[in-house]
Amino acid sequence: MAFTDAKLAKYGRRARGNRVWMTLCMAATAVGLAMLALILGALVMKGVAGLSPRVFTEMTPPPGSAGGLLNPIVGSLIMTAIGVVVGTPLGVLAGTYLAEYGQHSRLASVVRFINDILLSAPSIVIGLFIYELMVRPMGHFSGIAGGVALSVIVVPVVLRTTEDMLRLVPGQLREAAFALGMPRSLVIRRVVYKAARTGMVTGVLLAVARISGETAPLLFTALNNQFFNASLNQPMASLPVVIFQFAMSPYKEWQDLAWAGALLITVSVLGLSILARSLSAQRS
Repeated sequence: MAFTDAKLAKYGRRARGNRVWMTLCMAATAVGLAMLALILGALVMKGVAGLSPRVFTEMTPPPGSAGGLLNPIVGSLIMTAIGVVVGTPLGVLAGTYLAEYGQHSRLASVVRFINDILLSAPSIVIGLFIYELMVRPMGHFSGIAGGVALSVIVVPVVLRTTEDMLRLVPGQLREAAFALGMPRSLVIRRVVYKAARTGMVTGVLLAVARISGETAPLLFTALNNQFFNASLNQPMASLPVVIFQFAMSPYKEWQDLAWAGALLITVSVLGLSILARSLSAQRS
């Protein structure tokens, strides 16, 4: 009888402790969601107020004047495209090596370690690295340097996603292809990639969402340009940098454009994230 009472008392303490911790977790979640709602609410209200057709048709204005964000939008699209085009093949090939060729080799361990460092490295460090590697030898800022900086951020994200997705492909598919006499390279291209295609595309979309709002790397590489410029060898405007500069300015017109640009980036990242989640759900 005493033993049963001791067990009931022990279970009662556990139940009370569980309720306490559950309450604390729910309270922390509520606080986090409330802060997120406040931030998004302010962004939507001020961002929508700054939106107008001229945002997409006019260049960034001089101080105290009305204008748009056409040149930074185009510049961001160009440098993001460069980052994806350069970084995606490197990430896919490196992830393929880790998953298919050198899973347990010493080189694979080194590559994974370096990739983990790149995943957690501050983007400003990457910007400084590309500045020393490209901007200083060239003698000027440029759009191509900005695209390369973004590609360095893309590589570790795509690499990790590619490796994980390829490892999820059942080994029986590879064995069946090998039994038909297919070489390893053809098995990877025709069988493994096809099976993991949705997950790999999801990784690329997540990488695009990651670099869409990066400011620090572009400050040290592409700098900015008040005028429309499609030359990759010249300073190029980007939406994150323009938002940073306009938000810090005392001019209301610039601040309104900064809010509008922040809303555009947020909506773009949200759309990419939803698309990536949808692809992941379809795969599972």
